[in-house]
Amino acid sequence: MKVRNLLAISIGLIFTSAFHAQETTPAATPIEITERLNIPGPLNFYGNEFILALSKQNSATWAQQQYIMRDDELSNYKELINISYFDKEIDMETAVKQKVDFVEKRKDRTQDKYSFVSITESPDGKEMIVDYLTTTTPSEGEPFAEYNLDRFKSYDTGEKKSFVIFSYSKRIAGDLKYAARSLSKERGRIMEAAIKTAIPSVTYKPTEVDKKK
Repeated sequence: MKVRNLLAISIGLIFTSAFHAQETTPAATPIEITERLNIPGPLNFYGNEFILALSKQNSATWAQQQYIMRDDELSNYKELINISYFDKEIDMETAVKQKVDFVEKRKDRTQDKYSFVSITESPDGKEMIVDYLTTTTPSEGEPFAEYNLDRFKSYDTGEKKSFVIFSYSKRIAGDLKYAARSLSKERGRIMEAAIKTAIPSVTYKPTEVDKKK
């Protein structure tokens, strides 16, 4: 695991070209979506516009929303933004370690030769980014490479503590070597965009926990 400074990276990425664990739900975009995080939309990231496609109350303290591009599908997206809000205090280092362990164990289990994972920490220690690449060969459909970036941030207003994970995912289908290489070349630009983009302000509206299907 490699820890780098966000300030140094934001400068270096200008000159260099170099997850869920949220899982997406394989379903079509709902007609009506309950907005639980009160985030003004659409979201803009990495030159694209994203609209709300899914909102879930996973537990009493965890709400999750996913956004896709207008011409995309949630079940087979090309790019996706996931925002997970935890209405409680969560240890950021533990959350980061769990994500890194997940990616590394998956790499060993699947023998994914293109997979990597890295950690970036902000100078003030209040944010951390885990970015990683994986490849998948499904039983049906084309194989694809997937680049994920998870930005972890803790909030403490003095009266209340909360935790947000802002995630971005991009997939390229086809030849895995080509797809992985293409995403790796984009990595620097995506990281720069993530560093410069403010995490959307959240106003939490808790609802009844969604029933598991």
